Amino acid sequence: MNADYPPRWVIIACRFTEDPRWHEKIGDIHALLERVKISEEQSGDVLHLRKLNRILSIHASTAIEGNQLTLGQVTDVINGKAVWGPPKDIKEVQNAWHAYNEMTGYEPWSVADLLKAHAHLTEALIGESGRFRTVGVAVVRGDGSVMHRGSPAEQVPALVEQLLHWGKSSEAHPLIKSSAVHYMLEYIHPFRDGNGRIGRLWQTLILSGWNPLFAWMPVETLVHHNQALYYKALQDSHTAAVDCRPFIGFMLDAIANSLYKYIDVATETLADVPVNVPVNVPVSEVSGKILMVVRANPKTTAQKMALVLGVSDKTVKRYLKTLREQGRLMRVGSDRAGHWEVIERPS
Repeated sequence: MNADYPPRWVIIACRFTEDPRWHEKIGDIHALLERVKISEEQSGDVLHLRKLNRILSIHASTAIEGNQLTLGQVTDVINGKAVWGPPKDIKEVQNAWHAYNEMTGYEPWSVADLLKAHAHLTEALIGESGRFRTVGVAVVRGDGSVMHRGSPAEQVPALVEQLLHWGKSSEAHPLIKSSAVHYMLEYIHPFRDGNGRIGRLWQTLILSGWNPLFAWMPVETLVHHNQALYYKALQDSHTAAVDCRPFIGFMLDAIANSLYKYIDVATETLADVPVNVPVNVPVSEVSGKILMVVRANPKTTAQKMALVLGVSDKTVKRYLKTLREQGRLMRVGSDRAGHWEVIERPS
C-alpha cells in the first residue's frame, strides 16, 4: 500500500451496521416532509417561518458548545440590535448566522468548502480558523477524564479528504450518510475548536442537498434538548469498535422530531410564535400528567389523553408540542401506527 494512502480504519468506520428499524424511520421522515410542504403553504409567511427556525437552530447549536445568550438575545443579535453579553458569545452567533446563510454556496464533498465554512463559524474566535489543527486534541469530561482523543494532527487532512470522498460516492440514503459524516467529523475532530458546530452544519448541508427544506429544519434544537443523549450516542458509537449505528439511530429520531416541531410552529399563528420565548420552561402539572399517561400507554392518542385529563384536545396538543421541544417526549413512527417515548433525563 502506498505510504501516503489514508489509514484503512476510516473506510471501515463508515461501514456502519444497519438497523432494520431505520427503514421505517426513513419512511416516516419522507411522509413528514410532505406535511412540512403543506404546512409551509398554509403558514401565510414562509420567510418569517424559515427565519424563525434558523434562529432556533443557531441558538441551539451555539448553546450546545456553552454559549450563554438566551434565545431572545440571539434573535436581537441577528436582527442587529445591541445586546449586553459576552463579546465572544455575540461574535459566535454572528459567525453562525453568516455560515448558515452561506450554506447554498458550500459543496458538501469539498475539503476547501469545509475549511471555508469553519472559517465563517470561527472567525476572530480561534487562532487556526479555517485550517486543520496542528496539535493533538481530546474531549474531556468535567472531572478531567478523557472521553475521546482526536486523530493524530498529521493524519487529519488525509482522513477528512477520504471521509468526504466516501460521502460523495456512497449509495447510502442521505439521512444515513449525513449522520455518518456528522459522526466521523466528531470522531476525527479535525479542528482545534468548532468541531461540533461544523459537524451539525455539515449534516444540515448534506440533507439540504437532498431536500432543500432541510436548510430550515431546527434539527440542532432537538439535539440541544437531548444533549446528554447526543453525547451518549457519540460515545456509544466507538465504545468497543467504531460503528456509528447508535449515532445514526439517535439522529434519525432527532430529524423526525425536528419536522414535527417545524409543523407545529408553522400551524400556529404568527402572533402565537414570538421568537424570544425560551423553550426550557418548567414542566407544568398538566405536562406531568401527560407523561404519566404516556408511560402507562405509549400508544395513547391526544384525544384519549384529553378524556383522561378532562381537558380539550387542543390543550393536550399544545402541551405535547412543548414536551417535544423540551426533549422530554419523542414520537416514534407514524401518527397512526407509531407510539410515544418518554425521554428520561440523567440524574
